Amino acid sequence: MYLHLGQNTVITLDEIIGIFDLDNTTVSKKTRDYLASAEKKGKVNVVSSELPKSFIVCSSEEEKNKIYLSQISTATLLKRTQDMKY
Repeated sequence: MYLHLGQNTVITLDEIIGIFDLDNTTVSKKTRDYLASAEKKGKVNVVSSELPKSFIVCSSEEEKNKIYLSQISTATLLKRTQDMKY
């Protein structure tokens, strides 16, 4: 199954490690450092030019810990994954 993250970006559910709310998680310095480090390594993909609401950490056989910044809220992304399972 596939999850649409916004614009023209689609990932498989098997790749997803976690879906995180950007406002709540970036309060932690460790999360900010993790995202900054990933950005320096070129592992962050910005899905839209709009203000991001969530980030999705993915891992696949080709690439480890790729991060997508999405304008779609975590609640909407969760709902999309639950709708697919039925």
